[in-house]
Amino acid sequence: MSSRASAEGRGPGTGLPEAWSSSAGGLLDLLGVSAIVLDVTGRIVFWSPQASEVFGYSSEEALGRYAARLLLREEDRDLATRLFAEVMRSGESWAGAFPVLRKDGSTQLVEFRNVRLQDDLGDVYALGIAAEQRVLEQVENKLALSEQLVSQAPVGIALLDTDLRYLMVNPALERINGLPAADHLGRHPRDIHDSPAVGSVEEVMREVLATGTPVIDQYLVGRTPADPDNDHAWSVSYYRLHGPAGRVVGVANSVVDVTERHRAAAEADRARHRLALIADASARIGTTLEVERTARELAQIAVPELADVVAVDVLDSVLACRRSDERHDGPELFRALAVAAAYPNEATGAADEVGSVAAYGPDRLVTRCVHTARPVLVPHTGPEDLLHIARDRDSAAALARAGVHSYLAVPLIARDQVLGAFDLIRARNQAPFDEDDLLLVRELAARAAVAIDNARWFQNVRDSAESLQRSVLPTHAPRLTGLEVASLYQPAQASSEIGGDWYDVIPLSGDTSALVVGDVMGNGIDAAATMGRLLTATRAYADLDLEPEDVLRHLDKLTAGLGQSIATCLYAVYDPHRHRCRVANAGHLPPVLARPGRSPELLDLQAGAPLGVGGVRFDTTAFDLLPGDRLLLYTDGLVETRDQPIDERLGALLQALDEPRRPLEATCRHLLDTLRHPGDHDDVALLIAQAQPVAASTAGDAPESGP
Repeated sequence: MSSRASAEGRGPGTGLPEAWSSSAGGLLDLLGVSAIVLDVTGRIVFWSPQASEVFGYSSEEALGRYAARLLLREEDRDLATRLFAEVMRSGESWAGAFPVLRKDGSTQLVEFRNVRLQDDLGDVYALGIAAEQRVLEQVENKLALSEQLVSQAPVGIALLDTDLRYLMVNPALERINGLPAADHLGRHPRDIHDSPAVGSVEEVMREVLATGTPVIDQYLVGRTPADPDNDHAWSVSYYRLHGPAGRVVGVANSVVDVTERHRAAAEADRARHRLALIADASARIGTTLEVERTARELAQIAVPELADVVAVDVLDSVLACRRSDERHDGPELFRALAVAAAYPNEATGAADEVGSVAAYGPDRLVTRCVHTARPVLVPHTGPEDLLHIARDRDSAAALARAGVHSYLAVPLIARDQVLGAFDLIRARNQAPFDEDDLLLVRELAARAAVAIDNARWFQNVRDSAESLQRSVLPTHAPRLTGLEVASLYQPAQASSEIGGDWYDVIPLSGDTSALVVGDVMGNGIDAAATMGRLLTATRAYADLDLEPEDVLRHLDKLTAGLGQSIATCLYAVYDPHRHRCRVANAGHLPPVLARPGRSPELLDLQAGAPLGVGGVRFDTTAFDLLPGDRLLLYTDGLVETRDQPIDERLGALLQALDEPRRPLEATCRHLLDTLRHPGDHDDVALLIAQAQPVAASTAGDAPESGP
């Protein structure tokens, strides 16, 4: 074969583009492909280095020798000769496996492809391209396995070039993306996906191409053309691919759909969040026995966690404690107790004003909710639904402008009675209310309903106790000789604490006056009733012109006969002509004497035992009460607290009574504002009297001194 038939090497340094050059370690090297050239007689005239690896002979040992004798067993030579002659005669190539005898005496199957060559001089040669069948089968198996793994894998797999254009996608990725492979090839990910996250995905791929550091199990959530209406989650990995010579050929992308796992995790997280919300509601709803505050607590729990706007509406008859088991299909009167919003919006203005009463007909959803005692869920509200939610057409239009798209009403039920409804709407929150939301809202409503029911009954008891209390207390001070009087009663905020404090001013014979203040131990309507009986009895005993100690002794017997009742009491009688005051104490706090120009002082009295102990002695103490002098009687709610010693509080009382002087009514209000804390849980009764000069024509004897 002439030199003109030989080929020079190609590769780096040859002046050819790198893309044209062969890569060391390429597929041919992997297969161990060798080349042998025979002349027309069958002698070996060319022997490639790879042939030495396949057959075991060096080029020096092989060149010039007959191939059949060197490489074939004797029994195979005739067949080989015929095949060789056919190729040389016809020019058609032949391919197949043939047993070859190696230099070491072993026999192995070698895959051959034989073709006829002709040079520019017209000489004919035979080219044999050979590879070990074992190696070839291994490569074929690997390729076949790789192809099957990629095509049959449930995992989405893609190969992208260095410009991040798709070179290959497998069927699983076609299904995930909802596009055939042909619509991927040559396109970038951003050309296929419109998710905002696709930009960061391509950035990650470029980083992987640049650094070679793979990114494993990156979590993505988004939508694809395969399911454009629902979010899916994927675990994606990226790794750089290299050719046999180490050249970077692109980046591989594997995608595993983990939507079910994502939804399960989201649901678990949602369940934990709901439990936390219920726990928070348990701590925050019903902190007081106030109906309005309990309703506000429920509303504040629900926004923005569950809704954009919520309202708590209670049947007006329920607040009045008028229970009716009669079912009817007419309208209902609702009192709005609370409204809360996640952000300012028109829907808030469309809600009923807190404290107002509104009538809703039977066609309204909130009325249906309380009539049936069942929730009303409208996942997707339309214009007609809004008309049945709002109080009128203008309000319905406001809800529409606010973007309201979902509605839920849950009845407030306690002790088998429907109290009202808990209404929720969504506007900015795009998720419609679903069954899970309904379960959570029902749980919150059930807890709140019990608290509201307790609060309304306690409030009713409080109102009853206060009404009873005020009905027996003096509505205005009587006209007294030589004595100006002012009084103030402040009921407790909690219904369970009201009812025991009282005061009275009783005109007596001879221009004298009785001043009384007392406190029944206990609370509620029972204490108010006991107080009423003691006050009535005190007036009866006072009419007998008894000494203060005798009045207390009779009251003690009466109280002991009332069972478990105990009360404290101060009873004082003032004679304006003698400017003399006589007082007896039954376990009550000492009164305060305030003289003009002098510091107020606590009167030193025998404390005595409370009324109801029975069989105890009471003493009367007398002192001067001159014109301008003031005497303050009060109950313990004015000074007693849970965190300060009583001595400090009594000192604060004396300081509050010090100069400058105020009118009597203003003094009562000043004492209450100064000494009573907003959170104090007790009644307060105040009675302050100031001695006045008496006309000379009616004046009696000069004042006495000493007790």
